Amino acid sequence: MLACPSRLAGIALYGFGAPDGFGPKCSAKARTWEARDKSGRIADIPAMAVYVDADACPVRDEAVRVAERHGLQVYMVSDGGIRPSAHPLVEIVIVAEGPDAADGWIAERIGPGDICVTADIPLASRCLEAGARAIRPDGEAFTQSNIGHALAMRDLMADLRSANPLGVGGGGRPFTRADRSRFLDGLERMIRALPHGAPN
Repeated sequence: MLACPSRLAGIALYGFGAPDGFGPKCSAKARTWEARDKSGRIADIPAMAVYVDADACPVRDEAVRVAERHGLQVYMVSDGGIRPSAHPLVEIVIVAEGPDAADGWIAERIGPGDICVTADIPLASRCLEAGARAIRPDGEAFTQSNIGHALAMRDLMADLRSANPLGVGGGGRPFTRADRSRFLDGLERMIRALPHGAPN
């Protein structure tokens, strides 16, 4: 069962008690949009959405920019520390603090046709298993063909870090303007490649 959100100042709070005066009744609401099939009949097609693993994500604004171009809902999922958004397509989701709480929220809801923006490889794997797509902030797409290697490399790096607790010689490369540009292009191409396209 999906947890019921409390709402305060335009932010959905999951895993928290509802403040007095808040706590609307929960209902399952399908995200759909109308499209005509080949026979001309109108059918409800599951609407695509973009889920952003927002903690420390350097491309939150870029994700919104691309999603807005296609009229897609964006869920910014975090355990706190990001500013509210007045954008009508953006919902800020604050989950209770805890290991992988944001990852769990996304993985429980994402489905076919959706896209996750994340640098977290296990979360990306769970999204692919759910039939969704996933993309890194640097624009590299996670796919069925590369996710196994990415998981293996993640485990290897974790072993190396544990063997080098002082972190001598460690540290990743900085996020660059070129990474940002590749992300914009990669997310745009990913949306356009989805089976139903975007509900423009």
